[in-house]
Amino acid sequence: MAARTDKKGTSRTTRVASAPFRDAPRGGTALLILDMVSEFDFEGAETMREQTAAAAEAILALRDAADARDLPVIYVNDNFGEWHSERSRLIEHALSSPGGRDLGARLLPRDRDYFIIKPQFSGFYATNLPVLLPKLGVDRLVITGIAADICVLFTAADAHMRDYRLWVPADAVAAETQERHDWALEIMHQSMKAEIRPTAKLSLARWASMRAARKRSD
Repeated sequence: MAARTDKKGTSRTTRVASAPFRDAPRGGTALLILDMVSEFDFEGAETMREQTAAAAEAILALRDAADARDLPVIYVNDNFGEWHSERSRLIEHALSSPGGRDLGARLLPRDRDYFIIKPQFSGFYATNLPVLLPKLGVDRLVITGIAADICVLFTAADAHMRDYRLWVPADAVAAETQERHDWALEIMHQSMKAEIRPTAKLSLARWASMRAARKRSD
């Protein structure tokens, strides 16, 4: 927690992202938001604009649900080739472009959210995500963001190999085409045992309780 002073001079306590020094007992759930801090000026961005906007709404609802259950929210974002970049610079770049303002402004990370910069497709490759998750006691991941058939797919594969249980809500990920979206989800469902039901058919609270019950019966 950190003390902040607002424009009226009133001191307010604000939660900031932190993690224990030692690993915590497993059993928790975290929400991953992939690559939604972006200028959305990459090849194919315009084609996937409508699907990305719809995914952003679903992700925002999931973030609210995670807040209600006090679950960690972790942004995992490309560095866009800027090897000396940081969170604030990536956000500044996103907000400087029409695409970033339109699609990502409502989903910008807050002080309470974790933010990890990745150099490649997977959120686990050459990042501190594999270190952070055990410290938070996480063994279940809700993976959202873009693109379903690239970064989401690679991150899910790495998570599966590390024995994380997965929910990739169909309406909270986007791809350049519906065919690629559906193809990626089918792979994650069949090969990684990922839950892929959309948020309209499965809530974060329900999924977490289902997984907890299954863990006790294992």
